Order: sequence, then structure tokens, then C-alpha cells
Amino acid sequence: MTALRLPILWLAGLLGLAGCAVNQPVSLYQLDSGNPAQPAQSTGMAVLLGPVLIADYLQREALLQRQPDGSLQAATDGRWAGSLSSDIDQLLLRQVAGHLDSQRVVLAPATQGFAPDVQVLLSITRLDSGKNQPAVLDAQWRLIDRRGKVRENRIVHLQEQHAGTTAAQVQAQGVLVQRLAEQLSVALKPLANQPPIVEAPVRKSAPAQAKPAEAEKSPKIPMALPIRTDMEVFRF
Repeated sequence: MTALRLPILWLAGLLGLAGCAVNQPVSLYQLDSGNPAQPAQSTGMAVLLGPVLIADYLQREALLQRQPDGSLQAATDGRWAGSLSSDIDQLLLRQVAGHLDSQRVVLAPATQGFAPDVQVLLSITRLDSGKNQPAVLDAQWRLIDRRGKVRENRIVHLQEQHAGTTAAQVQAQGVLVQRLAEQLSVALKPLANQPPIVEAPVRKSAPAQAKPAEAEKSPKIPMALPIRTDMEVFRF
């Protein structure tokens, strides 16, 4: 019995080690939002942030690693904790509100009745890094004022070095989004002092022209009146 039991215990130990190797815990990551200031002004600049468009390859749980040849591979030791797109939205919201010191920064779509001073249309086309590749963020924004006019169109390219670990890469990517929010806030501040929209005065309809005087009536023909004479008529 002893000779048979040892191989069985040895096999069970190997299977246990294999199971541990397969079921290694995977770390979950979120972007670091930094320490944005808490906005105090409830009547500050009104900003509609969004829509914020994120590249398709970023809309997944896998934490992608940029390789030296430019390809992307999913990290084996970590993934995003939830939606990366939502993390970016919330990070931008808090950072921009803090920089502008305004409680009136909202994500699109806005609630009914919200009249923004400016709307930000933002597109993030790249946000990734690799063990030996810096963190890179590529984005473009357009600022639309309250009259619907495009006031600025800018393309942004940012890079951040890191220590190479997965945690360091995620931290570097969070720093890039914070820098994007800071640059965006600088571009927004001059639009806080837009002149109010003056409604065009309602034109009153021109007064109705006086009716032309009625055509002069045709002259009246005087009535024939008997002519009296002093002559007398005698009858016999």
C-alpha cells in the first residue's frame, strides 16, 4: 500500500502546482486621476464635455502592451478594472472642473435646460505603452462656443516615460490623461468671457397704408328748376 500511495501523492502534488500556475491572480488597474482641486464655484464656466470618442482597440478589458515592432499584445499579469472609456471620462471631468474651478462641467449628453458656454468634442485615437515603449497619447479636440462656432481645433501628441512594470505603465497613462485635461482647460479659459447673445429685435409689421382717397365722384347734374317769369298767361 505504501508503494502505491507515494506515486499518487506525487501526482496530486504536480496537479496542484499546475493548478496554481494556471489560476494565478491577475491584477486589475484603473487610471490614476491625480489630486484634482475640488471646484467651489456653482456659477462658474458651463462646459459640455463630449462626446468623448475612444479608439476601438481601447474598448476592451485587456490591458494591451505595445511591442517594439508596433504590434499590440494583451498583458498576462493585468487587465482593466471595468471600462477604460468610463475611467477616461471621469478623469477628464474631475480634472477640467478642478482647473476651471467650476461645478458646471458635465459629460455629454447634457440634461435638458443646460446651456453650455462651450462644448468640447474630443477624440482619443491612441493610449498605450509597452515594457520598453513609452506611454503615448494621441488626441484631437474642437471647441464650439455658444453660437455654434468652432473656436479652436487642436491635435495633441503626448509621451511619458515609465519604469517598465505594468503598474508603472498604467500610472504613466493616467499622467498623460491628466496632462491632456490641463492643456484642454488652458484652451477653455479664454472662452469664459464670451459676450451674451443678443436676440435680434422682432420686426414690427409696417402699418397698413392708408387707403387711397376715393375717386372723386362724378359731378352731380343740377336738378332742373322751374323758371319763374313775370309774364302772365290769360285764358279767354
